[in-house]
Amino acid sequence: MVTSIFPLQIRDACLEKSGTQIIGPINLEILDRGCTVVVGPNGSGKTSLLRLMHGLEKASQGYVKWNVPRAQAYASQCYVFQTPVIMRRSVRDNIAYPLLLRGTQRKTALKEADKWLENVGLEASGEKKAHVLSGGERQKLALARALITNPGILFLDEPTTNLDGASTKEIERLIGQAQAAGTRIVMATHDFGQARRLGTDVLFMYRGRIHEICAVDDFFPTPSTEEARAFIGGEIVL
Repeated sequence: MVTSIFPLQIRDACLEKSGTQIIGPINLEILDRGCTVVVGPNGSGKTSLLRLMHGLEKASQGYVKWNVPRAQAYASQCYVFQTPVIMRRSVRDNIAYPLLLRGTQRKTALKEADKWLENVGLEASGEKKAHVLSGGERQKLALARALITNPGILFLDEPTTNLDGASTKEIERLIGQAQAAGTRIVMATHDFGQARRLGTDVLFMYRGRIHEICAVDDFFPTPSTEEARAFIGGEIVL
């Protein structure tokens, strides 16, 4: 029987850089279902929180602990950056790369990549160099490359920033598809409409702390804190 990587438990975790505390203390538990959307003013610590959960940053105090050994947890998660990382190879090879890293035979990996090329609408671009893709196409590539491994959890850092409506709709389709297939989603976003469409719960960051966390259906109509109400109302929250 395969042990689940969940829950992810974060206890009294702080992140410091150059002697300055960026976020924390953070206390949070992530279970195995849903889509958590992380919102908050610029500089509130959204990206830092995602990086801490994923392991790109190490807690200076407290701990971040999965239900399985760290190496096993890392093998079951992916992170898609706001600006996707594109390797100097074809679109098809970019998507197949995670499987090749895991020891999958090249023929099998490329066959699976072809399925994802079709799923994300890039089948006509498979042999193109990835760097020639548009912003929306690069984000589709990054999502396909992440999801080809069927991760237990996917971290997304504002995946539709600067994309047009059509590209945003397509990216949201892929995120919803991943969630329906059982991938846990944790996503930072500045788009309230997107948060409502995709989220099951909202985590509101303010001044490096988790200021509020609740169901999406409760947060937007009736936020419980003055800062969240001001933020949702479009006020500048310092």
